[in-house]
Amino acid sequence: MARNVIGRLLRPVRAGIGKTAWHHPATAAAPETITVTSNAFADGAPIPRRYAGAGVGDNIAPPLAWSGAPEAAAELVLIVEDPDVPLPRPIVHALLTGIDPGIGELREGAMNLPAPGSPSEPLAAHIGVGSFKRRGYAGPRPIPGHGPHRYIFQLFALDTPSGLADEATLPRTLTAMDGHVIARGRLTGTYQRD
Repeated sequence: MARNVIGRLLRPVRAGIGKTAWHHPATAAAPETITVTSNAFADGAPIPRRYAGAGVGDNIAPPLAWSGAPEAAAELVLIVEDPDVPLPRPIVHALLTGIDPGIGELREGAMNLPAPGSPSEPLAAHIGVGSFKRRGYAGPRPIPGHGPHRYIFQLFALDTPSGLADEATLPRTLTAMDGHVIARGRLTGTYQRD
């Protein structure tokens, strides 16, 4: 109950959409020619609980698909951010670099780190470091009572390989992308806990 009160008090406090990777100078000028979709939720619609964060849902990354990546794309980069957190900057929920532009999709769970000792299908991408030094997908888990949060799945096409590996952070990724983003697309889902 106290968490709901805190969430309600903090409702007007938001990091802001203008601080996401989408609006960063390294990406903002690229044309929006990539279409990003998911068969788990529509653009602007609620994200099912299955894909919510640990303790709220199953923390399984939703499936994504895309079209319209330019033929000249050498690599795709995926950045998932929540601009509605009551913090100075959006939270990075997932960061993938080195995605093959030709594959056209990420299956359900592809952004999750494999459990130790479990057999897993190799992902043709590097899983970077998100907020709070977490690697892999961290699903929606907004403060109860804070209202709806947006989760923006931003996909960027680069004209050259970024050279980034598994330990990439958002600042390093944006630096590597600067001057090389040739197309972009996004999908937004929402999640709310009352």
